[in-house]
Amino acid sequence: MKKVFRKLHLWLSVPFGIFITLICFSGSMLVFEKEISESCRRDLYFVREVREKPLPIDRLMERVAASLPDSVSATSLTVSPDPERTWQVALSQPRRASLYVDPYTGEVTGRSERLPFFDTMFHLHRWMMGSSSGFGKLLVGLSTLALVLILVTGLLMWLTNRNKPLAKSLKISFTKGWPRFWHDLHVAGGIYATVFLLALALTGLTWSFSWYRNGFYRTFGVETSAGGGHGPSAGEQSANGRGERAVSGDRAVAGDRASGRDGRGERTARGGDEDGARRSGRADAADTTATRRFRGEGFRGEGARDDEGGYRGGRSRRGERGEGREDRARRSPYRHWQSIYEQLAQEHPAYRQITLSDGSASVVPAGRRSLRAGDRFEFDARSGRITATQPYAGQDRSAKVRGGVYTVHVGSWGGLLTRILTLLAALLGATLPLTGYYLWIRRLVKGHAHPHDKA
Repeated sequence: MKKVFRKLHLWLSVPFGIFITLICFSGSMLVFEKEISESCRRDLYFVREVREKPLPIDRLMERVAASLPDSVSATSLTVSPDPERTWQVALSQPRRASLYVDPYTGEVTGRSERLPFFDTMFHLHRWMMGSSSGFGKLLVGLSTLALVLILVTGLLMWLTNRNKPLAKSLKISFTKGWPRFWHDLHVAGGIYATVFLLALALTGLTWSFSWYRNGFYRTFGVETSAGGGHGPSAGEQSANGRGERAVSGDRAVAGDRASGRDGRGERTARGGDEDGARRSGRADAADTTATRRFRGEGFRGEGARDDEGGYRGGRSRRGERGEGREDRARRSPYRHWQSIYEQLAQEHPAYRQITLSDGSASVVPAGRRSLRAGDRFEFDARSGRITATQPYAGQDRSAKVRGGVYTVHVGSWGGLLTRILTLLAALLGATLPLTGYYLWIRRLVKGHAHPHDKA
């Protein structure tokens, strides 16, 4: 039986090994995308000056809305309790687009988008630099499936190896030459990383194959809709800095971000693949016109900058010309957001984030490790009165399972410690095919198996 395991382990590793290395390495690079992105783009994620208090939310949102092209609207706002952070405004288009805004001045600090390096890593990790519906996605899925079988057969080979004490095979020798080092790294490294790599692979497959996703979720008693996904939540996208939109309440207006969204991602993620992926394939074509207008007008539309650093509309938008300020306030879709925010912030003084949108809001209280674990609220857009409350504990099981899959895949389920372990496991996973190739080629050249080459 051991020979069967060895043959299966080898002949899956040879064709898929290089792709497994690329997938694991690129995935490891995304684990701490949020922190690195914020360090590189402090002008986007942090305000220039902390003032006494932010602008009223309705006034802030109106300024942002006035800076946008006519075809684009501001759909939700994610508020951070950190006075030094900018706030995130989700847009109706392009798909998964959002801005960051200085809450004290109303000035747009920039558009939410991945740094080029992380954009490359993400597309390599998800689609092998192809499209979301092309061969690259299939190749990633097949390689991930092969990784599961390689890990299982490798573990079985180790457990059935009677020529070497199990405890001894967990050691890596640094003093007995390179051949011994590469052998020990392959065997011991694979054992140490197996549990995490299996968790990453088994959750990652839900983005690759619909048949696997359906069966996976049915195991947990959850039915999936056609094309359904499980990307990062709004908050995860905001935290991950992955360029996807935010969600509010139970409304999935965010997508990949980590996500994340896949903040990491991505894209939890962090629609479609819902893993924090930014626009690709046909979605790119659908959003081309809006994207050009959005970028071309530089967030300003035809408005002019006012004396407080915000923007005021230079032309009439939404039929507001000739109206007084009070009339516009009564018609503003954001007129009750400030009072709703104050009420929710008072009830949750240590919140991690609050997201507001038309008629709904969500709060992630302090102490919850996942930004998906938010309490939801509905309010009357005319009176500003909260009409319904849905604590996270009582929410739909489907959302919890999907959120759990994403947090396990990006390693955020246990906080900083599990993220570090996920990073190390992914890096080890990237080395396993390379050390395996070394051992295999060495055996072919020698014409027989070296004692160190035996698992």
